[in-house]
Amino acid sequence: MDEMLNNYLVKHLPDTEAWVKELENQAKIDHVPIMDPVGINFLMQLIRLNKPTKILEIGTAIGYSALRMNEANPSSKITTIERDDSRYEQAVENIKKQHKDNVIEIIHGDALDELMKLANKGEKYDCIFIDAAKGQYMRFFELSQPLLEENGVIVSDNVLFRGYVYDPNFEHPRYKKMVEKIRAYNEWLVNQPSFITTILPIGDGVAISVKKS
Repeated sequence: MDEMLNNYLVKHLPDTEAWVKELENQAKIDHVPIMDPVGINFLMQLIRLNKPTKILEIGTAIGYSALRMNEANPSSKITTIERDDSRYEQAVENIKKQHKDNVIEIIHGDALDELMKLANKGEKYDCIFIDAAKGQYMRFFELSQPLLEENGVIVSDNVLFRGYVYDPNFEHPRYKKMVEKIRAYNEWLVNQPSFITTILPIGDGVAISVKKS
């Protein structure tokens, strides 16, 4: 997103509570990637509109997005998966600090394994949010499909990845393979016959995939 446009949008976002600023600062200090302000506010607005009863998040990090989704719809039950030990412990602490551990369940494990376990248990969710290892997005989406309610929605974050995805001349050695995987995911995603997908240039790029009825 254009920097001037992003600054303009950030300037017009709703005010946040002190705990939100604390988590954003914690993420900055610890170099933990969380959704940017414009992106998280869009996700929250989506949740306010749809009012999902059950939300599944793939990629908890420090618990920031789970807590913000709860803020958008406090009646939602949220399940979130995190494999990194340190981030899992931070998320547990942050969620307990906000007294939300009764409505936000954190699963400590690899999402590729945990998604299959949830499917075997017959779990269903109205909204699934994918924000974990970018190279695994396609597999995350495939494993999420059996967990999604009819007319449910899957939201994928970072699908434009700093604008590199739509830059035909992008050749950075550090990110080249990741960008190629995200490009492939986007092409695959918009051609899924059971979903209608829209990719929006919000935050770092958000894809909204609605399951066809």
